[in-house]
Amino acid sequence: MRPLSIGPYTSLLLFVLAAILEVGGDALVRTGLRREGVFLVAAGALVLATYGIVVNLLPIDFSRLLGVYVGVFALISVLFGRFVFAETVSRSTWLGLAVILLGSAIIHFGGRL
Repeated sequence: MRPLSIGPYTSLLLFVLAAILEVGGDALVRTGLRREGVFLVAAGALVLATYGIVVNLLPIDFSRLLGVYVGVFALISVLFGRFVFAETVSRSTWLGLAVILLGSAIIHFGGRL
């Protein structure tokens, strides 16, 4: 299968969609395990498999792909925890997120420096 030829906005959309699928799938598994909901665990596994497909549609070499994806995933994870699970996010978590995003930006744009 040949890699897709996509623009930067489509790439960003796929990164965000993949992160939402991964975080959402994990949330389903977590909820299913805590409430003994086998159906939720199975649904979470299916969503996680879909994440794996979506993230690999991006035509980027594997190490760079996942290096950049980690930043998007971390951002979506913190936002999910804050707004979906109503968790309080500490300042140290926000600081750590900023460091991760900086690292992802270096990975993404580093080849152009």
